[in-house]
Amino acid sequence: MTASALAEYLYTHMPLSRSMAVSVVSASSTEVVLEAPLPPNLNVHGTMFGGSIATLALLAAWSVVHLRLEEEQFAGELVVSRSEIDYLRPVSGSARAIARLDGLDWDRFSRQLDRHGKARLTVTAQVLSNEQIAARMVGTFAAIADSEAEM
Repeated sequence: MTASALAEYLYTHMPLSRSMAVSVVSASSTEVVLEAPLPPNLNVHGTMFGGSIATLALLAAWSVVHLRLEEEQFAGELVVSRSEIDYLRPVSGSARAIARLDGLDWDRFSRQLDRHGKARLTVTAQVLSNEQIAARMVGTFAAIADSEAEM
């Protein structure tokens, strides 16, 4: 899936991404980089709303897992089952979320998915502002194969 195709997918299936003016900087089955401008995500303090920061990170992490599963022709659902975010500094301009699958045990996840029809994977996304880490989100995603999702 190209960056523009991922952007359209997010806008269609996750409309909040359009309201936040999220753009896809790059997209692959190993790394996704998303960006959001400050103006539509402003809070009362003149910085980025914490919910927008969390959503941007969650979208990046979900997207990289989605793209990898799509590459492997997975048929089923991908949902977030847990997320936790640490806010490290205010975001006073645009924010960039980066999620990578490097260092994760994808083979174990894939074997569990094949064997049981469902599996969980934990992905970390960092949110950068002014080239400094502003937030770190850890999200656990559950993949459920179509045959399991219908039960």
